Amino acid sequence: MPKVDDLRHEVGTVLHDIPTFATAPLYRRWHRHWGATQREIAADLPGDDAVPHAQFRATRAITVNAPPEAVWPWLVQVGSGRAGWYSNDLLDNAGHPSATAILPEFQTLTIGQWVPMSPTKAPTERNAFRVEAFSEDEWLLWKKPDSTWFWRLTQGEEPRSTRLVTRMRAAYNWAHPLDAITALVLMEFGDFAMCRRMMQGIKARAEDLELVT
Repeated sequence: MPKVDDLRHEVGTVLHDIPTFATAPLYRRWHRHWGATQREIAADLPGDDAVPHAQFRATRAITVNAPPEAVWPWLVQVGSGRAGWYSNDLLDNAGHPSATAILPEFQTLTIGQWVPMSPTKAPTERNAFRVEAFSEDEWLLWKKPDSTWFWRLTQGEEPRSTRLVTRMRAAYNWAHPLDAITALVLMEFGDFAMCRRMMQGIKARAEDLELVT
């Protein structure tokens, strides 16, 4: 069970993000490119051709003051029932706080392994991503039949810094109306607030560890 202080913090983060959830469609054009440069937005990336008719497409970026090899382990261990999502834990990790340390038991990465989205459901192709491809310390691609989620780590402008870029592509499959409506609500209302908090969470964790080392 989450501790009372952790739960209080998680409720606070959700309440803080409610306005962002509610208004996201109003500034969709801006938030789909939050933090990204024009070059990053225009770049061809792995996974782009896997969902050619995606209705939702977002490329976002953040600079992390730690080298790529220090950021990579935080991505490798992502997932519900793993290290969490470094985001709104009350919503995406059943209230269990996301890890604030590198967890050796979740540092093995293999093609086809699950990246669970829900802590309460067994992973399936409808509710979880799989690792589609990766290049260690450089990029990582997760995939579902209706969406892809890509991460790229490159050397930043400053020494020992990383440019962390993520791209999400999602199609709403109206052959399954309930799935399509659920995906539409999650992507159009929830994606930006949670993705931004996740990226900021990775940044904070990698930078804190960099200061220690």
